[in-house]
Formats: sequence, structure tokens, C-alpha cells
Amino acid sequence: MKRDDNFFKRVRGFLTVFLPKNKCYSNHTVKAYRDTINLFRKFLLEEKAISFIDINFEQIHHEVIYEFLAWLQNTRGCAAATKNHRLAILKSFFHYCAMEDPALMAVYLDIQTVRSQKVATSRVEYMSETALKILLEQPDPHSRCGMRDRFLMILLYDTGARIQEMLDLKSKDIHLNDQTPCIYLTGKGNKTRTVPLMDKTIAHLQMYLKKYHPDGFLKNDQYLFYTVIKGMKGRMSDDNVSCFLKRYAKSAHELCSEVPLRMHAHLFRHTRAMHLYQAGIPLSYIKDFLGHVSINTTDIYAATDTSMMKTALEKINHGQAQQASKAVPVWQDNEEMILKLCGLK
Repeated sequence: MKRDDNFFKRVRGFLTVFLPKNKCYSNHTVKAYRDTINLFRKFLLEEKAISFIDINFEQIHHEVIYEFLAWLQNTRGCAAATKNHRLAILKSFFHYCAMEDPALMAVYLDIQTVRSQKVATSRVEYMSETALKILLEQPDPHSRCGMRDRFLMILLYDTGARIQEMLDLKSKDIHLNDQTPCIYLTGKGNKTRTVPLMDKTIAHLQMYLKKYHPDGFLKNDQYLFYTVIKGMKGRMSDDNVSCFLKRYAKSAHELCSEVPLRMHAHLFRHTRAMHLYQAGIPLSYIKDFLGHVSINTTDIYAATDTSMMKTALEKINHGQAQQASKAVPVWQDNEEMILKLCGLK
């Protein structure tokens, strides 16, 4: 019997044409979509004994999607937010299929009935200034790797960059000779933003360049942070960064319990945003600094900062107490009212 190849033809068109060329999504975004479809394929193989080439649209309905979400939770330990993200990607894929082939609209509408799971709002984690200082003191600045690791952490904090944005940095993105020295970060959706560099950060950068790019980094299209494998320089991996961050976090935690053991690169971004907010920088500026599309995303830092909320409440209470102490009783110097209040008149 001839196999129905409609499903994997739609997958190919979605991942190789529609997302990268029509929607102009970045490679990282396309990878996230590909990973989700691969997981769905794996689920069908393991739980339904359906190989990829045997998948057809008649086998897919809302009950199967619910089973897939349960499989993500039970076998892969995915949290609600991750499951919702995977579900949104599948809905996007089946919407594309329906637009390409109107006969698939019924499949898409059926899957649209699958509801996402409610996610509790979590508190944003960040480091105190003391914790950050102790963490940055852990690498040995006199060793080659130690200097690199410390500078990468400093740059992550000072720029508020995502780890992908940081590891994608190349020579063309660094502009030290501009009136305001800055770097260009390319984030989600290939959106580019400019981040100014502080004088101390520039000093660290120049020391790093002398050590890691002595051949004139700014004249070549090289990655700022790289690893050498078999004599070839390549983009440093996220796993490499994650490995040394956890190692430094462990030693820093022994000196300061405020340093979280569960260290990850995104924590520097959250920490920078919180420190800017605590310094009085308006959320609208922080939004642009971080490259957020909506101010609603940046609002999480205002909601998280209980210390500023406490200070504001203390000021209000203190002001009310002062006003109460300064308030003049209505009966003061009013003999007629005093007599009435005492029942003498």
C-alpha cells in the first residue's frame, strides 16, 4: 500500500521554507520548532508504534495532543510552561498545514480546542550585589581560562545579554571607536539593539583581546568567545559556559550563602535588570536595554522587588505618623468645645 507522504512534506515546508524564509525566524527559533516536532514524532513512535513515514493527519486529533502533553510531563519531567510552549508550536504548525491545504482545517480546529495549562507566576531570581561580587572573584584572573571566564560573566552582567546573544558576538558587533563605545546584540527574531559599554568593561575587554585575539580581532570576523577543537576556532557552546558557572557558583556559595548553587547564564540578565530598577531607572528604559518587545515583560522586575515595596510602605507610614504628630486637635484653644466634650455644657 502506498504511504501518505503529506504529513512529512508539510513538516519539511514548515521548517525549511515557511519559518526561515517567509517568517524570517532566527535559527534558534527554528530549532525550537524542530525540537518540538521531533519530540512529537518520538512520542508517536514510542507510545503509538507509528514511525515517522507512517504518520498521517487522520491519526492526529485533540486526544493525541493531550496524551503527548502528559508524556512530556511524565517521561521528560517538563513543567507547565514548557508544555504550553510545545503546544503553541504544534498549533502553529497545524495552522500552517491548514493554510496550505484547506482540507486540513478540521484537524487544525480540533487541535485548537486543546487548552494550555495554567502556570503560576514565579518570582524572578537575581543576585545581590554582594553575591555577584563574590562570584566574580572566583575565577583566577592570572590564568588564561580564568580571565576569559571572569570577563564573560562581567560582560553578561553589564550588557544584560542573553547567553545566545553573547556567544554570537563577532568583531563586527564591537564598536570601541564610536563616540559612545558600544556593542550590537542580535536577539530574538533577529532584532538588534545597541548597548553602551562602561569604562571598566572596556578595560576588561581590551585585556581580553590582547590575550585571546592578539592578531587584531577587530580586523577579522571572529567570535569574541571561542573554543579550539582540533586546531580550529569555533563558537563557544552554551554547555561550556554552564559548566564553569556551576563550578564557580559552588565555591562562591561556600563563602556567601546568597550565591545560588543553581547558577545559569540568564541569572546575570535578571540581576542586571533588578539592580537597574533598584537604582531608580524607569522600566521603559530597562525594557529597551533588555530588548523586550512589551513593557509587560519588564514589569516582572517591579513585582519581584519586595525591598523597594517595603521601603515605599515605610515612607508612607512614616509620613502618616509625622502628619499625625503635627496635627492640631480641633478642640485646642477652643474652650466652648472642651466644655461640650467634657459634658459640662
